[in-house]
Amino acid sequence: MSSHPSNTKPKLAITIGDVAGIGPEVIVGGWKEIIKQALCDPIVYGHPKILERAAKLLGLSYDIQIVNNTSFAQPSESVIPCVLCCSDEILSVQPGTIDAIAGDGAYHAIVTATMNAVVNRVDGVVTMPINKKALNLAGCHYPGHTELIAARCGIENFAMMLYLGSSDVIKGSAGLAVVHVTLHTAMQNIFSEITTDKVTAKIRLAHDFMLKMKGAIPNIGICSLNPHAGEHGLFGHEEITVIEPAILLAQNEEIHVEGPFSADTIMVNARDGKFDAVVAMFHDQGHIALKLLGMHKAVNITLGLPIVRTSVAHGTAFDIAWQGKAETSSFVEACRVASILAQR
Repeated sequence: MSSHPSNTKPKLAITIGDVAGIGPEVIVGGWKEIIKQALCDPIVYGHPKILERAAKLLGLSYDIQIVNNTSFAQPSESVIPCVLCCSDEILSVQPGTIDAIAGDGAYHAIVTATMNAVVNRVDGVVTMPINKKALNLAGCHYPGHTELIAARCGIENFAMMLYLGSSDVIKGSAGLAVVHVTLHTAMQNIFSEITTDKVTAKIRLAHDFMLKMKGAIPNIGICSLNPHAGEHGLFGHEEITVIEPAILLAQNEEIHVEGPFSADTIMVNARDGKFDAVVAMFHDQGHIALKLLGMHKAVNITLGLPIVRTSVAHGTAFDIAWQGKAETSSFVEACRVASILAQR
C-alpha cells in the first residue's frame, strides 16, 4: 500500500463491472462529484465505448481517453481516463442480460486492476457490481469479487465487510462496520463452516480495520447464530461451543469484544454507538440490517488483502440498467473510504 503526503490524492482503479448492469452509469454519473470533492485520481478499467454510451444516456459530455500507463492519466471533470482491458465483443452485450461476454469483460477488468494495485501502479481498487452467473459462464468459477481478488493476491484469511460512515443515523464517531464469518454459500452449509478459528479471525480483522478508522481501540459486538443467542442451549449449542470460545480468545488478545448477542437487537445498539463493528455469522444477517440503515451510503470493503479494495454495496440492478435511474452515492462513498485507507 502506497503512502501519500496529505496534499496528494491516491490513484484509484475503478472497474467497470458487468456492462449489462448499472456499473457504467454509476461511474459516469458520479464522476464529477468525485473530482469536485478531490477524493482521488480515478482511472476506469474497462472499455471506453461503454463509457461513451453511458455518458450519452445521461446527457453528459466527457472526453474518454485510453491510457496505457497510469502515471500519465489526468482525470478531471471533463476527462475520464480508461485502461482498455475488455475486447470489442463486449459492445454486443444487451442491457439486463446474463452474458458470458459481460462476465469475461468484468473478470479482465478486475484482474488487471488488482494486479496493477499489487505492483503499486494504483493505490487501490473500487469495483462496480458483477453478475456471478455471468462470471461463471465466462469460466471464472469464483462466488464473487471478494474470493477472486483474494485468490489473485494469494490471501486465504480475508473477509467481506460492509461499512457506513458516521451520520445522523450511525452515531459512532468512526461509523459502523459489519464483518461476515461466512459469505457466499448456501444456508445449509453455514453451520458446518462456522468454526472458532474463523470467528476469531474475523474479530481480528474487524479490530484492525476499525482501529485505523477510529484511531483508538474499537468496541466489537458479536452476533449469535441461533435465535435468542441459543437461549443457553435450548435453540442450539453453537453460541456455547463455537462463538464464546472465539470471544474469549480475542479478549485474551486485549481486543474489546462482547457477545454473542441476539441478531435482532445487536444492530440497534451498534447504530446508537455502543459498537464500532459487528461480526455477523452469515451474509444476510449483516447485509440486510446495514442496508436498512443506509442502502445508498454503504460501502463493501475486503479485509485482509495487501491492497485496498472497496466496492459499491449494491448489485447490477438489471431491472433498471441503462435507463438513467442508477444511484451514485455508494460509488462516491466507496471512493472516499478507499482514499482514506490508501493514505493511511
